[in-house]
Amino acid sequence: MEDSLDELAELAASAGAEIVGRAMQTRAAPEAATLVGHGKVEELRAQVRSDAADVLIFDHDLSPTQQRNLEKAADCKVIDRTQLILDIFASRARTREGRLQVELAQLNYLLPRLAGHGAEMSRLGGGIGTRGPGETKLETDRRRIAQRIKKIKDDLEGVRAGRALHRQRRSAVPLATLALAGYTNAGKSTLFNRLTSAGVLADARMFATLDPTVRPLVLPSRRRILVSDTVGFIRRLPTTLVQAFRATLEEVKEAALVLHVVDISAPAAAENTAHVLAVLAEIGAAEIPQILVMNKVDRVEGAAADTDNIARRLWSGSPGHASARSVAVSALTGEGIERLLGTIDEVLPVDPVVRSSLRLAPGDGATLALLHQLGRVLSARYSEEGCEVEAEIPQSLARRLAAKD
Repeated sequence: MEDSLDELAELAASAGAEIVGRAMQTRAAPEAATLVGHGKVEELRAQVRSDAADVLIFDHDLSPTQQRNLEKAADCKVIDRTQLILDIFASRARTREGRLQVELAQLNYLLPRLAGHGAEMSRLGGGIGTRGPGETKLETDRRRIAQRIKKIKDDLEGVRAGRALHRQRRSAVPLATLALAGYTNAGKSTLFNRLTSAGVLADARMFATLDPTVRPLVLPSRRRILVSDTVGFIRRLPTTLVQAFRATLEEVKEAALVLHVVDISAPAAAENTAHVLAVLAEIGAAEIPQILVMNKVDRVEGAAADTDNIARRLWSGSPGHASARSVAVSALTGEGIERLLGTIDEVLPVDPVVRSSLRLAPGDGATLALLHQLGRVLSARYSEEGCEVEAEIPQSLARRLAAKD
């Protein structure tokens, strides 16, 4: 419970709040009207007045009725964990896709929380006793929100189709895709920058990165692969967010290998690992091979010499993954990065580099560019008949070009 409340405080700080107090309540069952009971509500009301607090944040999902009752009793704004996470996501989304996904999650959260009063709630109807002033603002709002939800879902289906097309084009070129996944603030973006020199935002705040980024990476065997950075996971991640970010999370589902990044300096590292595995299972990515990347080894004394025991502790709640490879790194200092690249090379499906002699037709610049992009051109001789090229390229590309001829 303390860990969960600490995480809530970190989320609130990421949203720009200043924490002035905290409280916990243990009950046999939730109170239907206020979640915490009348006595606790009075205590919270007094604490809010004493600390001059503007917002009361609950580490529990509140029903619309509970939220209204608590706001009336505490005389301040009341939000729950889901609303807080949605607020953070709304402030961090940069691309059109990210904004659509956040708006969809927010509207799905808002719809059951619309409220009206008295005669304003009456509806247009037929027959004696059912006549009223017509469609009210509440019903108009609900209808408009439902229409907007449908429009966003249609737009996101277009995004999914576009992403599927991009993946299809990428699969036509023999490049394996590697996805970074992990608990929020585990250091995924820092590791992503270390591997690819991408320059994406790396921030200590939770959910600093929402929009997925894909960059190429050259392995020690000279194979080129694609690396995808994704949104961080969190315990009790709202289902509305998981559904809304389905298009983004499909980047993980389609990967050939997942780098599961864990902050080993976090007190709840094993629990965080279990939460990430649960979300991966929820999106259908549980069977994808994983490498456990034990990050921030520079913060834990003696961790580099005790990696096997740390890995066993992290996998303790998931015995099915205990045989997965593990590497200790520091994305900040670069320690262990060469070992990680070597492990990726070993685990990824082998696509050996072969030497090929190719004759290209005049004007076939696309194939020549592909050879430069995915392999190493050793020599090129031009003539009226075309271009003769000697190159070292992945075997799958050599097979593809041979089939094309």
